[in-house]
Amino acid sequence: MTLKVLQKAREDILLGIMFYNQQEEGLGNYFYDVLISDIESLQIYAGIHPKIKTFYRALSKRFPYSIYYKIDDDLIKVYAVLDNRRDPKSMESRLKEKI
Repeated sequence: MTLKVLQKAREDILLGIMFYNQQEEGLGNYFYDVLISDIESLQIYAGIHPKIKTFYRALSKRFPYSIYYKIDDDLIKVYAVLDNRRDPKSMESRLKEKI
């Protein structure tokens, strides 16, 4: 399967990097490496995650983040990478932007 990370999801990852770099130097790089690994694992495990409305939701292995994606034929599209500590209403509204 082919994997495509959409621009908004890339922006989500960048915000996470900036947040974790403020916490501790170098932690943002570790966050990036972990999230990219989690996203790349979708090439093997896409479709096994629970569905939240129209999106599949994969949890990051080390950070409190969820990866929201859809499968279109042989293409996995990552729409959002959201911090699970956010207000659920803001997360829901963010996901509605993608439909």
